[in-house]
Amino acid sequence: MGCDCHIDGMFKGLKENNGDIEDVVKTGGEVDWRRIREDFPVTQTMAYLNSAGAGPVPRGVASAATHYYQELMERGDARWFEWMAQRERGRTRLAEMINAEPDEIAFTTNTSAGMNLIIDALEGSGEVISCDLEFPVSTITWMHRGIKVHLLKAVDGEVRVEEVGRAKTDKTGVICLSHVQYSNGFRLNPAEVGEIKGRHAFVLNASQSAGVLPIDVKRMRVDALCATGHKWMLGGYGSGFVYLSRELLHRTRPRAISWLSVEDPFAMKNDEFRLRTEAGARSESGCPPFANIFALGEAGRYHLSIGAENVERRALELNRQLTARLIERGWNILSPLRSEDARSAETLVSVEHPKQTVTHLASRGVAVTIKPEGFRAATHFFNNEDDIARLIAALDETRASG
Repeated sequence: MGCDCHIDGMFKGLKENNGDIEDVVKTGGEVDWRRIREDFPVTQTMAYLNSAGAGPVPRGVASAATHYYQELMERGDARWFEWMAQRERGRTRLAEMINAEPDEIAFTTNTSAGMNLIIDALEGSGEVISCDLEFPVSTITWMHRGIKVHLLKAVDGEVRVEEVGRAKTDKTGVICLSHVQYSNGFRLNPAEVGEIKGRHAFVLNASQSAGVLPIDVKRMRVDALCATGHKWMLGGYGSGFVYLSRELLHRTRPRAISWLSVEDPFAMKNDEFRLRTEAGARSESGCPPFANIFALGEAGRYHLSIGAENVERRALELNRQLTARLIERGWNILSPLRSEDARSAETLVSVEHPKQTVTHLASRGVAVTIKPEGFRAATHFFNNEDDIARLIAALDETRASG
C-alpha cells in the first residue's frame, strides 16, 4: 500500500492509455462518428439505447482498469505513487468537465454515495425543495436524516423554475433537483435555478447528464453536485464523483474522516490531526479503489477529447430523429417536448405491455429500459441512425404480432 514513503518519485512516466482519439476529431471540431463507434464493441451486435440505465465502456476505459490490475499482478504496489498521480490527473479531468477546481472534486462509487456526502455537508441548512419526478436518491436520503422534503408537482411533465421560487420559505435552505429527470427525460435549466436560489444551497443530481450534456457549476451557481460513472460517463459500475464548492468546504466539517484525510498521513500520528480541506480529503476514505478511478479518469479524458459540445450535439440530434420516427409511426411519447430546451437524450415511450415489449426488443438485439408506462430509450454519441431504425422495426413487429 505504498508504505515505503522514501521511494516517492522512484517510478516515473506512467504511460496512460491515450488511444487514437485524435484521429477521429478532425480540424474544425468535426468528428468521425463511424470511427468513434468502433471503440464500442457492443455496437457490433446490439442497438444499445440504454445509456440512461448503464452505459457500455469504450475500449480505452476497459484498458485503463485492466492495465492497473496487470501492474498489480506483476509488481505488487511498486507503482503506488504513480497510481496516486494518475488519480489526480483523473480528478483534474472531471473538474474540467464541469468547470470546477480539482480540490472541489472527490471520487465516489455512485450517486448515492455522493448525495450522502453532500447531505453531511448541508445537514442543518434547512428543509429541502425537490419534485415528484425525482429519483429516490434525491429525496429519501434527506428524509432519512429527518429533513423535511417538499415535493413540487410537475406541470405537464416539467419542473417549473417559478414553482421552485415560490416554494422557498424561511424554513427551506436547500434546492435539490436533477439536471435530467430519469422518469421522463425532462431537462432542467440549472442556470435559471441558480439565478433564483437566493440564500439556498443548490444541489444538482447529474447522473442523467454528466457525460452527455455540458455542465458549468460556476455559471449555473451549483453548490454541490453528484453523479455516477456507470451511465452517460461510460466509466463502468462502482465509479462516480461529487463536487463540493470551496465555499461549502470551508464552512462545513466532514462527518467522517480517514487516515488519509490529514495533512501528512504518512507521518502516522495517532495522537493529533490537522485536516486537509479538499473534497477528496473528506470524502475518499482509506486506500483508493484505483481500478474504478482510472476507468472514470479515462472516460473523462475520452469525453474531453471529443468535446462536450460535440457529444451533446450528436446525442440530441439522434434523439430528435428518434422522437420524429416514433411519432411518425404512431407511438405515444411521454417525455415533455414542448420546448427544445427541455429535451434530453432520453425518451419515455408509452406501450400497453412494457414487459413483453422490452423482452421482444431484447430478442431483436435492442437494449432499452423498462418503465411502468412503457420503456425509455437513450441516444448517446456512439449510437447511429441504424440503431434507431432497428428499434422502430422491432417495435412495429409487436403491433403485427399483437
